[in-house]
Amino acid sequence: MATNKHRIHDEAAFVLHRYDWSESSLILEVFTRHHGRVVLAAKGVKRPSSQFRPVLLPLQPLRIGYSGEAEVRTLKSAEWVGGHIMPQGEALLAGYYLNELLMRLLARDDAHPRLFDVYAQVVHILADGHDGMTAPALRAFELLLLRDLGVLPDLSSQTLTLSSLSPDTDYCLLPEAGLRTASDQERASLSGQHWLALQAALDDEAWLTATLRLCAQWPAETRQALQTQLRHLLHYHCGVQTLRTRQVWMDLQAL
Repeated sequence: MATNKHRIHDEAAFVLHRYDWSESSLILEVFTRHHGRVVLAAKGVKRPSSQFRPVLLPLQPLRIGYSGEAEVRTLKSAEWVGGHIMPQGEALLAGYYLNELLMRLLARDDAHPRLFDVYAQVVHILADGHDGMTAPALRAFELLLLRDLGVLPDLSSQTLTLSSLSPDTDYCLLPEAGLRTASDQERASLSGQHWLALQAALDDEAWLTATLRLCAQWPAETRQALQTQLRHLLHYHCGVQTLRTRQVWMDLQAL
């Protein structure tokens, strides 16, 4: 990557979302490695002759160049760098879910290079289509996203008292209170043993691999409880009751 004051060259990026701007142009929400989430005007890319037309797709690794200092910059170059094909079926919807989280939770022009690398690896996992890996990949990404944003508490102790977790006691993760002992009515909780294992995985040098492996080896019931815990936290910080991609998934299941 090279930069001057108003021009970015050869930047690793993914398209998160596309909006029609005119008959021939698009507005792109893009996640870049060194500059975070940026908005780009892609002029003329809808024309059949545009070299960018087949490139500017979500969930595809790109190298881009753009210029400008206003809120909406201008796309100057875009190249597909390869590595994987577009995710299919359930994995495609999972990828759109990742994109919705980034759109809602990341401030513009706020760099998250570590999170970018995690996102790229998780998208690659989704594109590979390994059986049984979609749910673990989503849980791992949610945990690492919340941690990178600074809203995931230490999972080895109760948040308010800082007392250590008991492996045999159940705990809930609440948006405003952090980790605390679960009541009898809170069924979607995890044992202290599970929370401690998650914290150890997040502290591992190979934290993505460790978190993925841990989530993949847990039974479906435990993964579902973790999903419920993380969903409450994510919805709270997104300011919504249900994410659009989740509603689409529920509608498809209803059919």
